Amino acid sequence: DPIEKKPLNHFLPGSSILSFGTAGCNLGCKFCQNWSMSKAKLDDENALSVSPEEVVALAKKNHTPSIAFTYNDPTIFGEYVIDISRIAREEGIKSVMVTAGYIDKNARKDVYKFIDAANVDLKAFTEEFYHTITFSHLDHVLNTLVWLKKETDIWFEITTLLIPGANDSDAEIKQECDWILKNLGDEVPLHFTAFHPDFKMLNKSRTPELTLLKARKIALTAGIKYCYVGNIFHAEGHTTFCHNCNAALIKRNWHDVLTNHIKDGKCPKCLTIIPGVFK
Repeated sequence: DPIEKKPLNHFLPGSSILSFGTAGCNLGCKFCQNWSMSKAKLDDENALSVSPEEVVALAKKNHTPSIAFTYNDPTIFGEYVIDISRIAREEGIKSVMVTAGYIDKNARKDVYKFIDAANVDLKAFTEEFYHTITFSHLDHVLNTLVWLKKETDIWFEITTLLIPGANDSDAEIKQECDWILKNLGDEVPLHFTAFHPDFKMLNKSRTPELTLLKARKIALTAGIKYCYVGNIFHAEGHTTFCHNCNAALIKRNWHDVLTNHIKDGKCPKCLTIIPGVFK
């Protein structure tokens, strides 16, 4: 996969990443976009048994600089994550978590010990949504985000899948952005992505492009420096702009990087440091 597909736009942009998952999940999202894996059983006939050493060897063979634990939430195979990411670190390969961030505080230190980057799904910003639609709780996710910011050196970005009529009101989006600014700062990239009807939420329509663009505008106006849209094509919404001089630094076509002008982690025009990991 291109790493932008995770999505991560400020972590080794333009690089490839070895992506894999297992079966099951610790949430029960009615709108799950990967339900064929999250609801699968470990004895599924399509499942393969792969050792941690084999995963890392495959990444090395394909000259892939990073490995992603994704598709279903890696929290449920934490021991596997630890083993793979430890070996990957020894081999100079980065490890990435794509997760809902729903993990007990007593477990996350071990699970994230060798993790280099993460994309955390902040699925909504109300407890009602989390409780009734994902069968989990918002506070646990917020605690994970604060922990990542204040107690680790892990690079992370946030994704919110906007579902029409469920979590896409202007007020909720503004509340989410305000919380991010207060608790995480203004340099954590935020992705708003489009929903499509799936699993047990087939009665909702696809997210209109206008909703995503409005959410991005709300975030940027609030003070979020880097906000993107996903699951639709929108050139501006895929582009990384310098937050100081507004120069277009990384242009993308969907998940493909067309141009990358960042040099030594800085904007070449005004020399502003761009937050992220670029080498």
